[in-house]
Amino acid sequence: MNAFIRSISQIFKGAASAFQTFPAAIACALAFAIVTMIRIQLDWPMQEPYNFLFDCLHWSFAMGAVFSLAAITAAQSRFNNARAFLAANLLGAAAAAVTFLALYLTSGTSPDAAVSRYMVVSGIATSRVLVAILASFLAFIVLAGYPEDQSDFARSLFMTQKALFIALVYGGVITAGASSVAGAVQALLYPEMSEKVYMYIATMTGFLGFTIFAGYFPDFRRGRVDEHREEAQKQPRFIEILFEYILVPIVLALTAVLLLWAGRTVVTGTWPVFVQLYGIATGYAAGGIWLHVMVTHLESGPAKFYRRVYPVTTLVILAFEAWALFIQLGRTGLKTTEYSFALIWVIAVVSAVLLLVRKARAHTAIAALVCAAAVFSVLPAVGYHALPVTAQVSRLEKLLASQGMLAGEQLTPAKTVPEQDVRESITDAVTFLAYAGDAKLPDWFDRRLGESNVFKSKLGFEQTWPITEDIYNGGRMGIALMLPPGAVDISDFNWAVNLQNYYGKGNDSVTVDGVKGTYRISWTVNPPNGVATLKIELDGRVVLEQYMNSYIDRISAKYPPGEGKPTEASFEDMSLRLETQEVSVLLIFNNVDINVDPRRDNIYYGLNPGALYLKEKP
Repeated sequence: MNAFIRSISQIFKGAASAFQTFPAAIACALAFAIVTMIRIQLDWPMQEPYNFLFDCLHWSFAMGAVFSLAAITAAQSRFNNARAFLAANLLGAAAAAVTFLALYLTSGTSPDAAVSRYMVVSGIATSRVLVAILASFLAFIVLAGYPEDQSDFARSLFMTQKALFIALVYGGVITAGASSVAGAVQALLYPEMSEKVYMYIATMTGFLGFTIFAGYFPDFRRGRVDEHREEAQKQPRFIEILFEYILVPIVLALTAVLLLWAGRTVVTGTWPVFVQLYGIATGYAAGGIWLHVMVTHLESGPAKFYRRVYPVTTLVILAFEAWALFIQLGRTGLKTTEYSFALIWVIAVVSAVLLLVRKARAHTAIAALVCAAAVFSVLPAVGYHALPVTAQVSRLEKLLASQGMLAGEQLTPAKTVPEQDVRESITDAVTFLAYAGDAKLPDWFDRRLGESNVFKSKLGFEQTWPITEDIYNGGRMGIALMLPPGAVDISDFNWAVNLQNYYGKGNDSVTVDGVKGTYRISWTVNPPNGVATLKIELDGRVVLEQYMNSYIDRISAKYPPGEGKPTEASFEDMSLRLETQEVSVLLIFNNVDINVDPRRDNIYYGLNPGALYLKEKP
C-alpha cells in the first residue's frame, strides 16, 4: 500500500514540477484550456462570429505546447544552461505566435452559406499545423532518447507512450469522479445547475492530464543521471508478454495472409477492392514498424524471429501492393486514396530497407522519413490537396476532348452519348473534383457538376457509375433514391403533418383535431429490418393501417438493387397515396434506402418520410 501511495504521489509531484521543467509548454496548454472555457461560456449565437479566431488560437496553442516540449528538451539535454533554457521557452512562445499569425492572416476561407456564415480555417491550413505538431512530437521523442548510454529511440518511444497512458488513466478517473460529484449536486441540491459544468470539468482535467504527461518524464538535463529514467523506460513483464506472445504472432499471421494473397494473385490474377487493400496495407505498415521498435530490446525467440523476418516479408508484400497501385492508377488516375497509398508505400519500403541494413539504428531515420513525407504531403503543387486535383483535371480534360466536349476552355454537352466506360470515367473525375476542398480548378469547371441535374445539363448524359466487382462477389447492394426538386398541388388536403424530427426519429404520435374528432397519426419503424407502418386512428378507432411492404415491392421492381449510388427518382415514385372511407392521405418520402447484404442474408429498409398530407372526408 505504501508503495502504491508513493507511486501516486510521485505522479502528482511530477505534474507539479512540470511547471518548472516545461514552463512554455504548460503555459500554452493553460491558454488552450482558457480559450476552451471561453467557448464553453459563450452560447452558440454569440460564439459563431468568433469561431475563426478561437480555432486559430486553439491550433496555435497546441502547436506551441508540443513544440515547446521538443525545444526545451533539446536545450536541457544538449546545453543545460540558463541561456539555452530561456531561449527554448521563448522559441516555444514564438512558435505559438507565428502559428497564430499565419493562420489568422492567410488560412481563412470565405464564408459559404452552405457550410458556415463566417470565415473558417481552411482544411489545408489545419493539415499543415497537424504536420508541424507531428514533426515536433517526433523530434521530442528523438531528443528524449539522449544520451545514447542511457536511452535510444525505442526506449524513448515506449516512455512517451507510457506517460500518455498514465495521463489518460488519471485524467479519465478524475473526470469521472468530478462529474459524478457534479451530477449528485445537480440531482440532490441544485437542479438548475448548467450542463456547462461538466464541460468545464473535462477541460480542467484535460489540462491536468497534460501536466501529468509532461511531469512523468525524467530529468533531461545534460550531465544528470535520473534514476526515474530507467523505471520510465522499462517495459513491465506483462507488456513484454503482450508484445512477444500476442502482438508478434498476430502480425506474423497477418504477414502469412498477405503472402498467401500475393501467391493467389500470381496464380489467378484477381485483385481485392483497392480501398480494402489500402486500409490493410496502412495498418500493416504502421503497426509492423511500430512493433519492430517496441521489441527492439527483447531477447525472446519470437521477438528475434520477428525482427529478422518482418523487413524481408514486408518488401515482398510491398512489391505486390505496388502492382495493385499501378493497376488502380490505370483505372482511375491519381486521387487522394492513391496518393496516400503511394506515400505510405514509399515510407514502408525505405523503412524496411533501413531495418535490414541498420536494424535498431534505423529508428531515428525512419522518424525523420515520416516527418519528411508528412511535410511533402502538405506542400503547394505536390501536396494531397493539389497533385491529385492536377492529375484528375488532366484526366478529365483528355476524356472530354476525346468526345469533342471541351475545346478552347469551353465545355459543351456531348452530341452523342459516349461509351459506358467513358461515361463512368467522366463521372468519376467530375465527382472527385466537384467535392475537392481547397482545390484550384480551371475556369470551365463548375463545382455544381457534382449535382446530377447540373451534370446532365452541362455534359448531355446522366451520371454513370460502374457496377463494382464487390457486388458480384457477394458484397453489399442497394437502392438509394432521393426526392427531386419540384412542386405538388395540395389544395385538396386539410393538413400537412411532419412525422419525424430533424434527426430522423419518429414521434410517438401526431394529433390533428378534425370535424369528426381527433386523429392520431403514428409512423413506426419495425425492427429488425426497418419496414415501417403508418397508422391513423380517429378517437381511438383505427381508420388506416398501412405496412410499407407494397410500396417497397413497387420501388424494388422499378429500381432493382445495384451499386447503391444516389439516384433522383420521379415524384410519383417517391410518394404514396392511400384512401379509406374516412381519410385521404398523400405521403411523400425525402429519400428511400434499401441495403442488401447477400453474405448475411440481410435486407434493411430506410424510408424517410418528408411530409404527410391529410384530408378528412365528409
